[in-house]
Amino acid sequence: MFRTEYRKIVVVLCKLFGIEHIEIAEDIASDTFLAASELWGLKGLPENPVAWLYTVAKNKSKDYFKHHSIFLQKVTKEITFTAESSTQIDIDLSAKNINDSQLAMMFVVCHPCNSIEAQIGLALSLLCGFGTEEIAGAFLTNKETIYKRLQRAKQKLREEKVEIKQPSRAEIDERLPAVLMTLYLLFNEGYYSASNDAVLRKDLCLEAMRLTYLLVENEQTNKPTVNALLALMCFQSSRFDARINEHGELVLYGDQDASLWDNELIEQGKYFLDEASRGNTISKYHLEAGIACMHTKQEDSKEKWENILQLYNHLLIIEYSPVAALNRTYAFAKANGKKEAIIEAEKINLTANHLYHSLLGWLYTDVDNQKALLHLQTARQLTKTLNDKKLIADKIRKLTG
Repeated sequence: MFRTEYRKIVVVLCKLFGIEHIEIAEDIASDTFLAASELWGLKGLPENPVAWLYTVAKNKSKDYFKHHSIFLQKVTKEITFTAESSTQIDIDLSAKNINDSQLAMMFVVCHPCNSIEAQIGLALSLLCGFGTEEIAGAFLTNKETIYKRLQRAKQKLREEKVEIKQPSRAEIDERLPAVLMTLYLLFNEGYYSASNDAVLRKDLCLEAMRLTYLLVENEQTNKPTVNALLALMCFQSSRFDARINEHGELVLYGDQDASLWDNELIEQGKYFLDEASRGNTISKYHLEAGIACMHTKQEDSKEKWENILQLYNHLLIIEYSPVAALNRTYAFAKANGKKEAIIEAEKINLTANHLYHSLLGWLYTDVDNQKALLHLQTARQLTKTLNDKKLIADKIRKLTG
């Protein structure tokens, strides 16, 4: 309840108070839950806990205005509530206003004045209700670093005088790519995270999906690229449980138990991918969703991998990335054999990347086992995570018998 309702209260109050008073909104929301933790422990749950929280949040907001009216009049011209008028303030915690506020805040936290790391941190804090310690866990860093990052990001938004309001159609067209990239990276932070906390990783993915779905639900932001991104998230999430074994270790695609794949999510992914086809634009999200969709097909046929290879070819033309190039080489090997793929892989020449050497280790296996061993040993030296080291060590053991 804290995760779901805290963020709603914060964004509604932020929209009401303005960007310069984010901390006040957070304090009121926190005080509301503090009161709940104290009273509910003594008296038990109220009949409608959510309504109780909203009532207390409204009352605390009105009390704040009543006792700080002079201060508010000094620091801002827009909030000029007096003690007498503070009781008439409309703090709208309806479902529609909560969704509108979340949408408006999404475009605020993705403002280009901040780095992408800061944008993701703000999204986790203000839109997802994550605490500083949880965000630190997601980024594999300490609380102090995250706290300072969030404070700097909020200060930059104040300096830019960013307004929390419903974006115009022109603002949506201009800023939507940045919003989608933030949600894409937020999802990846969970899906590909090196953190050993499986619950946290899944939460990150679910929050990214929830926020993307908010965009789909809104008529102005329900665009093909948004549907493509949501389709990608559905397809990837459908294999989430199969990617991790009971020890929290990564399971490679070829070794996954397909019975653990979530067929309902796969069907939802197909639905959103179909919605994404309504337009003339093909984005990286369309292509990645297509690749992820093909990976949900259980057969290991040449035709499947040829289709994936063609999608990767198109993706690299639109937006080249070394990781996509490595993934393309894997598909190339499945479609055309390892010997030809080795030539393709060595052109990439990412000698400082453990994934590059892991791929070459796999490609050279049964072609030149000595070279395979050398690449796997290099990969083990380069990787920084314990799970990856274990995975590579297993490959070395299999190779050496």
